Amino acid sequence: MIALGAAHGCPVVALVTAMDRPLGRACGNALETEEAIQALRGEGPADLMEVTYALAAEMMLLGGLALDRESAIETLTSAVSSGAAAEKFKEIIEAQGGNPAVVDDPALLPQAEAIELFRAARRGFIAQIEPRAVGRGIIALGGGRTTMEDVVDPGVGFVITVKPGDWVEMGEPIASVFARDEAGLRAGAGALREAIRIADEAEPPLALISHRVTAKGVEVYAS
Repeated sequence: MIALGAAHGCPVVALVTAMDRPLGRACGNALETEEAIQALRGEGPADLMEVTYALAAEMMLLGGLALDRESAIETLTSAVSSGAAAEKFKEIIEAQGGNPAVVDDPALLPQAEAIELFRAARRGFIAQIEPRAVGRGIIALGGGRTTMEDVVDPGVGFVITVKPGDWVEMGEPIASVFARDEAGLRAGAGALREAIRIADEAEPPLALISHRVTAKGVEVYAS
């Protein structure tokens, strides 16, 4: 990607981010949209906010809208805290023929018919949350396609409230399944049992942002 941009006179920066667990808590079309709205109000999960600010700061630097990362982050956090970011999203939605009221009332987004908590089967550390298994689970719920003809249900998915390294007790709620029906709830629970592994020990999770890549090379990312 870096070389392709350079070949066309377009400077490109890439950040290497952790892919060993889902980013944020929400997994699924409407659920992720609601979480994005929360992020625009500064209320998103910490990991989602960190990656979002990091990527946006790089865009501002490339576009000449900031002199350094610190001033870029300051501008971004101000836009979020003032409400300007959420208002801009309303304008974007309206320009594309959508309903901007969804920013103030995310309940207007498609909703799942059935919701159920998913609980820890044992006590221990969250050793793994496998993203591919989560993705396959969303497809099984109807939230993704295996063929172009498949109809996507935007309301289904998961909200996973734990991260690798967290300690949980047996029976503690660690996720929610959003499904069309009882069969979907069972399929979703099965997917989470495959995706989330609890063990007596857990390896330290990967750094959320590890490296910054430009045409000049690769450097360790300084948070």
